[in-house]
Amino acid sequence: MKKKRGKKKLNFIIPFCVTLVFVILTGLFVMFSYLWIVEDANPGAANTQLIKEDILRLDEALEFERELVGNPEKEDEENENIKDINPERGEEYMLEENVFVKGAASEDCITITFAGDILFDSGYAIMSTLLQRGGDISSGIAPELIEEMKNSDIMMVNNEFPYSDRGEPTPEKQFTFRAKPSSVSYLQDLGVDIVSLANNHAYDYGEEALIDTLQVLKDAEIHYVGAGIDASEASRPFYYIVNDMKIAFISATQVERNDNPDTKEATDTSPGVFRCWNGENLLQTVRETKENSDFVIVYVHWGTENEEEIDWAQDKQSRELVEAGADLIVGDHPHILQKVDIINGVPVFYSMGNFWFNSRTMDTGLLKVTISDKELKSCQFLPCLQNNCKTTLLTGTEKDRVLDIMRTMSENVNIDADGYCLFK
Repeated sequence: MKKKRGKKKLNFIIPFCVTLVFVILTGLFVMFSYLWIVEDANPGAANTQLIKEDILRLDEALEFERELVGNPEKEDEENENIKDINPERGEEYMLEENVFVKGAASEDCITITFAGDILFDSGYAIMSTLLQRGGDISSGIAPELIEEMKNSDIMMVNNEFPYSDRGEPTPEKQFTFRAKPSSVSYLQDLGVDIVSLANNHAYDYGEEALIDTLQVLKDAEIHYVGAGIDASEASRPFYYIVNDMKIAFISATQVERNDNPDTKEATDTSPGVFRCWNGENLLQTVRETKENSDFVIVYVHWGTENEEEIDWAQDKQSRELVEAGADLIVGDHPHILQKVDIINGVPVFYSMGNFWFNSRTMDTGLLKVTISDKELKSCQFLPCLQNNCKTTLLTGTEKDRVLDIMRTMSENVNIDADGYCLFK
């Protein structure tokens, strides 16, 4: 009797389990069929939210791009957001428009420093001595001076040579310079942001070396003005947007005052420098730049070597540049310091001299300016000395000696004990 009841119980469980499995499978089939039908009828429905988010971020990026040139009121953080959307967009924009959004140490003002001529050619004393000392830039430029340069928001020098392993020296030219491409790292060590290539040595090894120079600087993320692959690039200003201000840098060279110079002028189809011996192109560039900038800086290669007095062409062009819209003029090429002047409220530093260029003992300096509310607030000349292939920041009686020299030359400017220029 027990076996008979067990058999009846077993006969009941098996059909029940089979029915339960069938019901579950049927339910799963119906559910997946429904989802498949919905997805097929509305492709991408599952990604709708992601698509909406992508469109929103793209709109924000395009809006930033539209505002950047005409109304530069975006912070560095927003520039980083563009790079998040497209990592190449920031670099692409910089190359196309020569605009770079930069942070500042202070929200109240921008600090910009300028130095004169530098040379990294290892065939000449200044660089070969550095290499003999171990190659650290601090053995050629004093650490306290490097700190001043790095602490500025924007730092500029005259890069008076090409970076290249190619090309041939200009025939019959007395001095021709060329530096190893790897030496561009010294600019980074010094905190240099932008260089002028508008000088009479940028083309010393011809077109190939100049083209290499442009690429080396781009790869090192060092900006440049005053030379280019063609006339459009050579004459093009570079803009920094800092603290809601758009600061423009323009550079050109007056030197080699003849119709067929060794240093070739850029044309529509060939590389070269931006020449301003016939200065109308430079003046027109300044006028146009003034219309879309808050502050225009012109860094110009001019004057007569080793002459303390400015020449007639410097005097003439400085006045024309002020009339065209320059807010600050900084000069180089004479290899020695020249006077500071004021023209209709615009400071002109005619020559910053050699900063780190040769083995001679020479007075030099670092110019530090501050800009706030789209106006120049201060100009400070920091006396330096190039001696024994090293440039140092002067203090004490040596500092006073150089400041006295600058005071004697600069009749229209009062220079205080700290080097601040108070314009009459």
